[in-house]
Amino acid sequence: MSTDIDVKARSVLQIGALVQSGMVDPEHVAELTLSAIDASGDPAIFTRLTAERARTEAREASQRVRAGRPRSLLEGVPIAWKDLFDLEGIVTTAGSKVLADAPAARADAAVVARLKAAGMVTVGRVNMTEFAFSGLGLNPHFGTPLNPNVRDVPRIPGGSSSGSGAAVAAGIVPVSIGTDTGGSVRIPAAFNGIVGYKATRGRYPMDGVFPLATSLDSLGVLCRTVEDAVLVDAAMCGRVGPSVQRGRIEGATLVVPTNVVFDNAEPGVIAAFEAALSRLEAAGATVIRRAIPAFDEIASLAARHGALVTAEAYALHAARLSGPEAGAMDRRVVARARLGSEITMPDYVALLTARARLIATVRDELGDALVAYPTVAHVAPPIEPLEKDDDHFVRVNGLTLRNTALGNFLDWCGVSLPCGTGDAGMPVGLLLSGMPNADERLLSLALAAEAVVREPGT
Repeated sequence: MSTDIDVKARSVLQIGALVQSGMVDPEHVAELTLSAIDASGDPAIFTRLTAERARTEAREASQRVRAGRPRSLLEGVPIAWKDLFDLEGIVTTAGSKVLADAPAARADAAVVARLKAAGMVTVGRVNMTEFAFSGLGLNPHFGTPLNPNVRDVPRIPGGSSSGSGAAVAAGIVPVSIGTDTGGSVRIPAAFNGIVGYKATRGRYPMDGVFPLATSLDSLGVLCRTVEDAVLVDAAMCGRVGPSVQRGRIEGATLVVPTNVVFDNAEPGVIAAFEAALSRLEAAGATVIRRAIPAFDEIASLAARHGALVTAEAYALHAARLSGPEAGAMDRRVVARARLGSEITMPDYVALLTARARLIATVRDELGDALVAYPTVAHVAPPIEPLEKDDDHFVRVNGLTLRNTALGNFLDWCGVSLPCGTGDAGMPVGLLLSGMPNADERLLSLALAAEAVVREPGT
């Protein structure tokens, strides 16, 4: 068994194979990962290390491997959790200081327990936008993680799963689990040049996950490859192994919307997306460009009734927002959440009614086709202007969330794949989306499409 093998920037599958083959010991992997966190140079990525837990879980994984009884292909693989998932014995702070004195979690969240049962090793909690209520990833309490791809000035990692995106992109951990209410898995994946899979809402149990808007909240995987997402997804579903098989690009139908998603998009983003789309067409995919009327209606509904996420976030935090705790919260989160007080019960019911109708209508219109468009209309912007100007923050946050939030409203599943670079050499993501509960079809095609979508030479 070698101690010379470095696991930095390796995938879940690669680390799992090294462990299974006996080439590297899970305890060695855990120590390398903990050392990488310390050496990262960015103290804002992790909010809490769980070194004692990691060493215990790694030791147990090592014993199982040595006895020839590994629990799964994930045995001994390190994982980090967004600060919304309960970890037994630790307070879940949701990226906020106001929950610091809350009771410690009495048990792991259900999905944490499932991945522990598969043999994965929890190394810590990663940073996030406070209460998950922004797509940018700024956090005034624990700091803002830096996007590891920057070539000029410090840029955002995307949010709200900011630490998850940065930790994987920096090669510190091969996978991190995030939540996605309006794009919080797919946005940091796109900005950081990694894979982000958002499951259909309800695919996994939500027990022990701090909510934002329960009508929209879903979970997802940030990782290096689609294969990794498939492996982790199976374990989160409570399965022994994945049932997803690699699909075929030839014969696949991709719908590219002609409305909303390209509005105000950066030329570099459009160019990277179109180049990737051309590669998919050359590989045999059929591309249909057409408007999706529901996209325009979703925007009209928000303008008329308010945003569904804002209504539910306000309901969750109303007491906090009207009390002294508001003074200790991120001012931008407070301002956005308080907008929910203006959304009436008739507005809220109208949103839910229209949503159910649009989900059914779009499913009937698109059938089994998958939808493809840029994950975000722009690359990761610089941090400093967002910190200095709240009006600029609001504008950028709205544009950042626009494309992904459409999928949340329609209950779609989605995978963001790196497809090249745009302005300042920053990563661009191509978003493949499927209808509700079409996760396995989506992942199947994503397995085949990933190598084609990636920019040649990357």
